[in-house]
Amino acid sequence: MEEDGEMGMFFKNPVDMVESRGVMFSCFVAALVGILTIAYTAFQWRRNINLSWTKAIARSKKNPKARHKTPVAPHSWELHSISRAKNLNCCVCLKSMSPSQTIVASETFVHRCTICGAAAHFSCSSSAPKDCKCVSMVGYEHVVHQWAVRWTEGADQTDDSSFCSYCDESCSSSFLGGSPIWCCLWCQRLVHVDCHSNMSSETGDICDLGPLRRLILCPLYVKELTRNPSGGFLSTITHGANELASTVRASIRSQSKKYKQANETSVDSGNSGSNCDESTESTADTVPAVNGTHAVLENSGSVMNGGSSHVDNDSNGKLEKKPSVKRSGSFGQKDEHQALRSKLKYELADLPSDARPLLVFINKKSGAQRGDSLRQRLNLLLNPVQVCELSSAQGPEVGLFLFRKVPHFRVLVCGGDGTAGWVLDAIDKQNFVSPPAVAILPAGTGNDLARVLNWGGGLGSVERQGGLSTVLENIEHAAVTVLDRWKVSILNQQGKQLHPPKYMNNYIGVGCDAKVALDIHNLREENPERFYSQFMNKVLYAREGARSIMDRTFEDFPWQVRVEVDGVDIEVPEDAEGVLVANIGSYMGGVDLWQNEDETYENFDPQSMHDKIVEVVSISGTWHLGKLQVGLSRARRLAQGQSVKIQLCAPLPVQIDGEPWFQQPCTLTISHHGQAFMLKRAAEEPLGHAAAIITDVLENAETNEVINASQKRALLQEMALRLT
Repeated sequence: MEEDGEMGMFFKNPVDMVESRGVMFSCFVAALVGILTIAYTAFQWRRNINLSWTKAIARSKKNPKARHKTPVAPHSWELHSISRAKNLNCCVCLKSMSPSQTIVASETFVHRCTICGAAAHFSCSSSAPKDCKCVSMVGYEHVVHQWAVRWTEGADQTDDSSFCSYCDESCSSSFLGGSPIWCCLWCQRLVHVDCHSNMSSETGDICDLGPLRRLILCPLYVKELTRNPSGGFLSTITHGANELASTVRASIRSQSKKYKQANETSVDSGNSGSNCDESTESTADTVPAVNGTHAVLENSGSVMNGGSSHVDNDSNGKLEKKPSVKRSGSFGQKDEHQALRSKLKYELADLPSDARPLLVFINKKSGAQRGDSLRQRLNLLLNPVQVCELSSAQGPEVGLFLFRKVPHFRVLVCGGDGTAGWVLDAIDKQNFVSPPAVAILPAGTGNDLARVLNWGGGLGSVERQGGLSTVLENIEHAAVTVLDRWKVSILNQQGKQLHPPKYMNNYIGVGCDAKVALDIHNLREENPERFYSQFMNKVLYAREGARSIMDRTFEDFPWQVRVEVDGVDIEVPEDAEGVLVANIGSYMGGVDLWQNEDETYENFDPQSMHDKIVEVVSISGTWHLGKLQVGLSRARRLAQGQSVKIQLCAPLPVQIDGEPWFQQPCTLTISHHGQAFMLKRAAEEPLGHAAAIITDVLENAETNEVINASQKRALLQEMALRLT
């Protein structure tokens, strides 16, 4: 019987075990559902708290007794897809802009402010409060805080900015809520709404523009230009008369130019090139202006559209001798200034002598095409007036014209090597007595010039180093250095110039490397959507290079080119499929072609970007380029010199600083054009601070007329050579 009981217990245990497991599983599911319910409730609670914070801020801003009188400005709306604003709330109705809550088809797009980052439903934007960043405060005695909701994440904020500027307590929202916070649109400081009244009574809401005050264009000196209404009958007649007079003058100049140059110039239809490379060489016949620049008379026929200016330099010497042409040039200069002035919405006036604002140029089409994000972030950190967007319809000339009365300023170029060359060409044509130094934010693909100036190889490195606020701080303490610029003339067999000269900052390539660049250029023109990141751009470069490995198009290259350096013929190796002339120590995303540390070449000097000498090397095909990228091979040194001639005996691809085209037989002459001041990020902090202090001392000495502009320029050049 006992054995039967034990057998029964043995058979009953599995059933009990299954039941117990079911109970445990049910309890686990119930507990999990409970936890998820609590988490969802907490999430909704936190969301309601955040929404109540926003509503509290909105109510406090509507109370006129809660703040001092501050300037108002409307938002600068742009149409965006709602997916790009899914984590934001509407600044009018304060409802979430999540795509899941969108029912109406018209609400698939929203308005997003390009300055402060606020978002609004398409139907709400017309009722948005005018609490955006006011770029002009003319008439105010001091800059006042503009407190607003921080609509975007503080990716460019420092750790110190997360504390209240009055009570020094943390401004991060707690789980149980707390006092709402305001953020100043100028100095980026935070303050609790409860602390604002006390701070306002003590400081009067005076803003010192924060740690970037030296780089920010102070709104006290920005004046909004008033335009005459265009609907009046008299204004219509005046505008029509001005256009007619301008057209007649342009027609007369065009006819005179055709008559003079009909038999002297020829155009090579095969050279498409880049719209950023062509520029006009500066001439000696200039007129000094009060604003510290020189106005070039010969550039009367040029139209500043996207940075391209087509002027035949062969006729300049002849045109200078006739007074009638000089009068035409003065008319053209006035027309040019009027055209630039018509594009301005603001002007700068009465800036203090110690002002050092930063002028920013952004190319949205460079590299990863993140220009919209960069512009919005820089608008928040700086004055939006000093942030200029480059396009085919508007080049750097407009921004430089705006800053023509600023004695000392710096330039930041957000783009690749082509964009940097575009801006340097525009600065060169302005003939500044004190040309501004240029820094580069690497937003292109190769970013070779940014690499040698220690600004990084891409936007990823910038984000890892602290974001845009760190970049701006590094610009303020950057060392001034000098960059050689080289003129590339394209001549026919008779020695006559086929095209306006191009200008090289980095390198010029002929042969297989230029073909890869040309293939990528054509692919970008056909499918721009494929070039959405710097990484994908490099992948496409590698793919096009791999396709050309088995292509022996350039097997006859050594017999299709002749290279001459300083008047001496240079033998091109028989295995060469390309020739490169380098000015800097970075090529194709960081490849050092010259290898300064290589001691096997005892007859050559180390490479430098400010010694007025270029280096000539040869490469042995696309496979050789690939090995150069991974450090498994080196380019072959050919020569160093101050002038280089490359004669093309057959049609070959050519590229200058990554801008390629297909060139018919001609002669490329490379000669030293001048030097540009660049900003190099100091790897060591004392060096950067010393360079910044020396630069300030020299600029103050020029302002106080202790030294003149030419002396300051010579001292800056000497300092750049010593520090580098």
